[in-house]
Amino acid sequence: MSTEESMHLFLVGLVRLQLETITYFGQITGANPAIPGMFPNMFPLATSQPFSALPVMPVQAMTQQATRHARRVYVGGLPPTANEQSVATFFSQVMAKIGGNTAGPGDAVVNVYINHDKKFAFVEMRSVEEASNAMALDGIIFEGAPVKVRRPTDYNPSLAATLGPSQPNPNLNLAAVGLTPGSAGGLDGPDRIFVGGLPYYFTETQIRELLETFGPLRGFDLVKDRETGNSKGYAFCVYQDLAVTDIACAALNGIKMGDKTLTVRRANQGANPQQPKPEQESILMHAQQQIALQKLMLQPALVATKVVCLTHAVSADELKDDEDYEEILDDMRQECSKFGSLVNVVIPRPPHDGEPAAGVGKVFLEYVDVDGATKARAGLNGRKFDGNQVVAVFYPENKFAQGDYEG
Repeated sequence: MSTEESMHLFLVGLVRLQLETITYFGQITGANPAIPGMFPNMFPLATSQPFSALPVMPVQAMTQQATRHARRVYVGGLPPTANEQSVATFFSQVMAKIGGNTAGPGDAVVNVYINHDKKFAFVEMRSVEEASNAMALDGIIFEGAPVKVRRPTDYNPSLAATLGPSQPNPNLNLAAVGLTPGSAGGLDGPDRIFVGGLPYYFTETQIRELLETFGPLRGFDLVKDRETGNSKGYAFCVYQDLAVTDIACAALNGIKMGDKTLTVRRANQGANPQQPKPEQESILMHAQQQIALQKLMLQPALVATKVVCLTHAVSADELKDDEDYEEILDDMRQECSKFGSLVNVVIPRPPHDGEPAAGVGKVFLEYVDVDGATKARAGLNGRKFDGNQVVAVFYPENKFAQGDYEG
């Protein structure tokens, strides 16, 4: 028998005992007496009615109350735009994605309370096990900001241990929502840095080079779309020398990179990062000079070629159906031929087995000359397709000719 079933039977017995007491005293006095700890209207039926007719609905409510402390999680660092509905929808969706739903079909979240002044919420799950699985979501990005997921202050570990699992399931698919399980890569702890606002055309090597201006990294994770392998525009890192953490945050935060502005701070902090100490100012100045040089190197490739690569113009899901794929291909040919004579349009498709494939989510346009490609890049970069802002960059002709769509 499970722990929850045992508790349910215990509460049923408790209610039946109280009901028998009510019936006994009701026969003596002819009225329903007030029983300490019971709501006066909980049993509104007359005492002359048979015991089996009395309601037993309070059992579920009592079970929910007894387990609430273990079914709630604290979510801190919420952005100002967060509301109850957006938080409930987000956490229900990510719980489904990671395989954290254990109480059957439907949404895992049953209730949300938000304190807008202090920017935190209590998110109530359907079951104790689902709340424990939600603890694995610490650091997940919600509306552009990493949030903290913790146990609430009324959490009772010893009592919770009798109600269900107190640790997340180790087999959760955290990669599906851009999280790294455990402390893999040395990315755990208070010195973990969130790096947001990265241009999508930045490669992993380029980002590491920028961050390593301050010293070698102990851990680094560029978060990518699981289906396409493309960057999601944010990363996490930890330096080997933890003393440079605040220097790096101060130097990098707010820097313009192309059409993006970097947001760099400790992952467990809000929007106000710590400032470096006075003795670190000279190091900070030197680092900022190095970053200025890095910015020049990290701009999108301006060496014009005959091939233009578009990202964020199509999604992997749109490319699965044959008819939809042909329609998208035809639309691209028509729209992009306005800039010059097209030789070829290549849109890599996801394989049927669901494995990640190079170039999925990108569109490659090959023109007969550099002039056409230059006009296409200028006309398409920053343009919106289905609400997504497209990034257009020149692509090496030799890599395109070899069918290498990884870059």
